[in-house]
Amino acid sequence: MTTTQADCIKAIKLGLAGEWDGAHAIVQDAPSAEAAWVHAWLHRVEGDLANAGYWYRRAGQPMPAGDVASEGRAIAASLGAILDDDT
Repeated sequence: MTTTQADCIKAIKLGLAGEWDGAHAIVQDAPSAEAAWVHAWLHRVEGDLANAGYWYRRAGQPMPAGDVASEGRAIAASLGAILDDDT
């Protein structure tokens, strides 16, 4: 199954809503750099920084130190979605 940008955005929305398992299921086996970035973010949300670091490296992205919700919205924006603070 190919994970699309829309799938990655859905995973971010789920992650922001506290539905970590559902979000993780979408991106955990996806080969794209975008999915790896979302996967990294989800592990950061979870607090597993070592695992997050691995996935940030796979995505070719730096691991930020700021707010995870803001980061999720920023990733979504880079994928073409605009999420408000209530998402």
